[in-house]
Amino acid sequence: MSDERKRQVDAVRHHIGEVENELVDELVAGRIDRREFVRRGTVLGLSLSSLGVLAGCASPDVTRVSPPQTKPPKPGGTIRAGIVAPAAALDPIMISDEGGLAVLGQTAQYLVWSDKHLNLLPVLAESWSHDHTGTVWTFKIRQGVTFSDGTPMSAEDVAATFNRLADPAVGSNALSNFDGVLSKGNTKAIDPYTAQFTLDAPNGNFPYLVSSDNYNSVVLPKNYNGGWDKTFLGTGPWKLQSFTPNQGVTYVRNPRYWGTPANAERSELTFYSEEQAQTLGILGNQVDVVAHYSVSGGRALITNPDIRTTQFRSSSHRQIHMRTDKEPFLDKRVRQAMGLLLDRRALVNGLLATKSDYGNDSPFAPVFQSTNPSVAQRQRNVALAKQLLQAAGKGGGFSTQLLTLTHFELPDLAQVVQNNVSVAGINLKLSILDPGTYYGSSKFGTSPWLDSTMGITDYGHRGVPNLLLTAPLSSKGPWNAAHFKNPQYDRLVARYVAALDLGAQRAAAGQIQELLLDETPVMFPYFYYFLTGARLNVSGVETTAMGHINLSRAGFVA
Repeated sequence: MSDERKRQVDAVRHHIGEVENELVDELVAGRIDRREFVRRGTVLGLSLSSLGVLAGCASPDVTRVSPPQTKPPKPGGTIRAGIVAPAAALDPIMISDEGGLAVLGQTAQYLVWSDKHLNLLPVLAESWSHDHTGTVWTFKIRQGVTFSDGTPMSAEDVAATFNRLADPAVGSNALSNFDGVLSKGNTKAIDPYTAQFTLDAPNGNFPYLVSSDNYNSVVLPKNYNGGWDKTFLGTGPWKLQSFTPNQGVTYVRNPRYWGTPANAERSELTFYSEEQAQTLGILGNQVDVVAHYSVSGGRALITNPDIRTTQFRSSSHRQIHMRTDKEPFLDKRVRQAMGLLLDRRALVNGLLATKSDYGNDSPFAPVFQSTNPSVAQRQRNVALAKQLLQAAGKGGGFSTQLLTLTHFELPDLAQVVQNNVSVAGINLKLSILDPGTYYGSSKFGTSPWLDSTMGITDYGHRGVPNLLLTAPLSSKGPWNAAHFKNPQYDRLVARYVAALDLGAQRAAAGQIQELLLDETPVMFPYFYYFLTGARLNVSGVETTAMGHINLSRAGFVA
């Protein structure tokens, strides 16, 4: 490192906090690479300029990976994208599906953008910082922003947005993210362009909860009282031209947009209720992009020379829960045996065509920085599984029902699981339900999902594992289909959530990973990649594993 670079690094380190300096030490020691450093630095609120200087502390042998170069698109024209049809009314507060959030993100914006690499980038917030405990987070709000109706945006709109989302009486879809984290009234406008969040407990990953990861958290006017589907009100680069329910939306450039104008003159979202129709749509030149497709439904796109597939790792996965409070899964040795009978290699190589990471029976996906790599991957071991079943008094096997829903590859996964465990005399009787029946009320007592002895459920991507650690696995979790109650687990999760520095997070994560392997209330077979398809003459499309699609820089190359 040159003397001038060292002077710059020292100057930056002098002005940052203890936790941020510990992150730099992790980089210097080689325990994290530049990409991991930048990702965690954005969470803590380090500016991109500071991160650029501090990244020079990395050892010179750290590999740099250059992104593939693509031609910039020409301005003008209409960019057409196919998305899954929204499942319900387009209400920003209540949206809970991929199609709905894709529509929402065209005209409305977040404080922070969580990109496909899980970096946090400033949007309506210019910067953010935390106190030494991680309990108080302060966001500086961008000035000169107006909503598409001409109303100026301020910190009061930000405070109203998050107090609304955290209000149990409103019943927003974001409550699962804010439960035990942020209470109504604890977001305040300190001045016209400063919003402060005082949390219920320390949270080292809080900026993700006000980012596009928490997709209901688009900033809306303080006096918002519904009717969004009539106006598509927001601060984004597009504004509504026309909306036809069940068919699609057309947008034009927003002349009041605070940032760089959209590249194309117009954009269109076409709704598809079936993945096969979406695949035919891009192959038949009805759309230029499909925001998201699966291996099971879009194999024709993977091998088509006229389609460019973009793929990236995600935390999207399937959970196979087993009721820990009733037979046949009362004994953890039976649950361990189930995990050992699962052939993950066959699932990843066959069902997912290698476009997936292995799951290790915890929410800690390989894509998460805090996942502890020292925890060994669970492998198939039929002999050990049979020994465990024998010790648990089930050496002759048993029968039970396995529920799942008609969604992408889930019925196929259920059949593979059924076949995998049959070698130990276990008979799984499959019941494949439509999504509405499977989820029911999504409340205990009136939901096949939450009440079944064994079931397979789909879970979408998150930039950090916080929600996946609490809602489906904590003792009071609203999605705890395994009925798993373990005070030690709850304490470890609280420790993980409170940790600000990456080392402390990984230490807690390792203990959680080992505990869940021992208890095995839920099997996590894989974390599948997010796939986007675009025609070869299209450039500038940005998607995230959450299902967002940003078309503001998209267009056509010569």
